[in-house]
Amino acid sequence: MPPELRLDKDRSAAEPESGSQAVKAQQRLRELILTAELAAGSRIAELALVELLGVSRTPIRAALMRLEQEGLLEALPAGGYAVRTFSEREVADAIELRGTLEGLAARLAAERGVPERTLAKARACLDEIDQVLLDASLSDEMFSDYVRLNAQFHRLLADMPGSGVLAREIERAGSLPFASPSGFVGVHINNAPARDMLVVAQHQHRQVLDAIERREAGRAEALVREHSRIARHNMQLALREPGGFDMPGVQLIRPN
Repeated sequence: MPPELRLDKDRSAAEPESGSQAVKAQQRLRELILTAELAAGSRIAELALVELLGVSRTPIRAALMRLEQEGLLEALPAGGYAVRTFSEREVADAIELRGTLEGLAARLAAERGVPERTLAKARACLDEIDQVLLDASLSDEMFSDYVRLNAQFHRLLADMPGSGVLAREIERAGSLPFASPSGFVGVHINNAPARDMLVVAQHQHRQVLDAIERREAGRAEALVREHSRIARHNMQLALREPGGFDMPGVQLIRPN
């Protein structure tokens, strides 16, 4: 084999491995930030991360760039990165942005109509959430199942208008720190009112789907906008009630 071909082959084999290491480094760094092992405002040292995570500097740098894009890190003028903090208003704006985009998706879905197969998937997802909410144990498993199914329903909602552009923007907005549909679901994981809040959210899910099926565009949009405000309410509880800062990542939010 000619040397240049062998070199290209070796490079192509190494690139997927490097990409996989970058994803793993990104996931581990996100965990370190959200659990406060990397403190809010602290500067990130590449060499320390190389030693801590056991990967080379190339995937570390890629992971740092991706976390900056997510908003968890900020680039420093002198080089390098630091763990970001967020004002309560910034997080509220991010949640409002997601709610606005999802409201637009609901309105367009009602106006354009949604294939029956997609509606059936949404109904089945909500039926599964109903079954989860029958569990009064408030266990970690119960909340985990709710988060998974809640994310599934919101993905279906984003896809209902048949707009790839809108679906991508909703995904991008939901990836902002704390702005996902389940960003603050676990605020009161050990308190009975937590289940009541999830029941309210599930009722709103049903109302949104009903409005879309009835082609009531304005009602569908308004319901989704109101639905997103549950996340804002839970954020306020996390910041103001004793024990709220036990929730991963909440320490990054500065009260206004």
